[in-house]
Formats: sequence, structure tokens, C-alpha cells
Amino acid sequence: MCRPSAPMIAPSILSADFANLAAEAAAVRGSDWLHVDVMDAHFVPNLTLGLPVVESLLAATDIPLDCHLMIDDPGRWAPPYAEAGAYNVTFHAEATDDPRAVARDIRAAGGKAGLAIKPGTDLDPYLEILRDVDTLLVMSVEPGFGGQSFIPEVLSKVRTVRNLVDSGELDVLVEIDGGINAATIEQAAEAGVDCFVAGSAVYSAKDPGLAVAALREQAAAYWPTATVGAE
Repeated sequence: MCRPSAPMIAPSILSADFANLAAEAAAVRGSDWLHVDVMDAHFVPNLTLGLPVVESLLAATDIPLDCHLMIDDPGRWAPPYAEAGAYNVTFHAEATDDPRAVARDIRAAGGKAGLAIKPGTDLDPYLEILRDVDTLLVMSVEPGFGGQSFIPEVLSKVRTVRNLVDSGELDVLVEIDGGINAATIEQAAEAGVDCFVAGSAVYSAKDPGLAVAALREQAAAYWPTATVGAE
């Protein structure tokens, strides 16, 4: 998965109206991905939605679904999301003892495989594993609830991976999730993020589609362009 030619924006439906998800997906037409947070009330204390809702969303939108599984036992539950048609299926490093096997099974089921790490999780033990995934999702808030404040210290992880990608040592897309808005997206873009998950910054706007375009334009102004493998 080589670096995209422009910053990617993935609106998070965690901030959308759950009673009108088809309309909320249509409101952000033109987005790169639609970010879907799946929480099981075990790995995180919150409970959101699951595979049946994802299947309904797949039938309601042509925006690729970016499923972020904040769940226990991803080895069992992650592949069905890829089988259903989710484009990218991300599981947490902290939720499994064998992330390579989970990634392999997601890919075998037809999806891209993503690895997520919490703000306090050390990146170093997972650097080799990044060779076996398509996306690294750096959490810039604690997973489980929307509306939290951005944690800037996680950008050191982004810079580490960005340098490895730009030098040709890794081929992984760098995604960030948590507290991304007009006040924080520039520093995340400058650090080398490829894909920005934005919830309330999009869905609290009067026109969510225009909010997506504005965030993409803002990120582009601070986005490093001289990268190895760029399109």
C-alpha cells in the first residue's frame, strides 16, 4: 500500500446519528474511507455496533469501510468483517498474542489488515510486525469514547514509522485516530500521517462534506511531499 497522493480523511460514524447511518454516510460522500468503530464492552468499556450494522452500511454506501475493532479475540472476530466486504480491518496489538496470524487471516478473507496501538503502547516491539500489515493506526486518544482531547506525544511514533516508510524499509499506511480537528490536523500532517480519522470535527459541522474537504486541504498544506514511493 504505497503512500496516497493526497491526505486521506476518514469520517468516524461514532460521532454520527446512529438512527440515520445511511444518510450520514451520504453526507460525507467524497471521503476516502468511512471509519467504523466496533467496541465490545470488554477490550474497551463502551459498546457500539457489530457486523450486522457494518453489513447494512456496506449496502448503503460505496465509500470503503475502515473498520476499527476495539475488541477482544480479534483472531476469531476480525476475518468476518473482511469477508463481508470491509476494505480495511484494524485490530489492536494489545488484544492478541499473535498479530501476524490475525493480519494473515484478514488478508486471506479479502481485506487490508491494520494494526492499532494505544497511546501508551510502545511501538518498538511491533516494528517488525508492520511488515505484515497494510495500515498502522496510531491512537491519539484512549480507545473507547469519542470527543477526547488529542495527545500530541503519540506523534513520535508517527515520525518513526514515516521515516521507515520513506527510507523504503516499510510499506505501510499511517493512520491517526482521536481528537483530530482543525486545531490538531496540521501537526499530525507535518509528522507524516497519511489518513486522518475525524469524528465530531466532521459530523458536528453544518455541512459534513465541506468539513471533510476543508480538513483535507488543511492537512495538505503541511503534508511532506518528498517521500520514497509517493504516487
